Amino acid sequence: QVQLVESGGGLVQAGGSLRLSCAASGRTFNDYSMGWLRQAPGKEREFVASIKWSGGRTNYADSVKGRFTISRDNAKNTVYLHMNSLKPEDTALYYCAAALFTTLPTREYEYNYWGQGTQVTVSS
Repeated sequence: QVQLVESGGGLVQAGGSLRLSCAASGRTFNDYSMGWLRQAPGKEREFVASIKWSGGRTNYADSVKGRFTISRDNAKNTVYLHMNSLKPEDTALYYCAAALFTTLPTREYEYNYWGQGTQVTVSS
């Protein structure tokens, strides 16, 4: 069983930065892709970024390119989302997720395991 635990959310002013963390446990993750997705109130969950655990290839949504960076620490089994130049429209519940079978997935249904989410609120 895979467990994913997010942390690092909070309230920040527009233009500020946050770093989200996702601690993974339960099995080895060498063949997985890990992702961050987010859901704003009244909206569907959307893809933010993903990373291939082995090799570190990444993929980003157009809305966050150049502002967000996804990374991983193999020794700590942790995935990070570094968020800079935050905007009010980045306000959402951010989820960490793991995909067993799809490389760098962008669709919600391609992810097999999910964390509980961490709230990010950006004030204007």
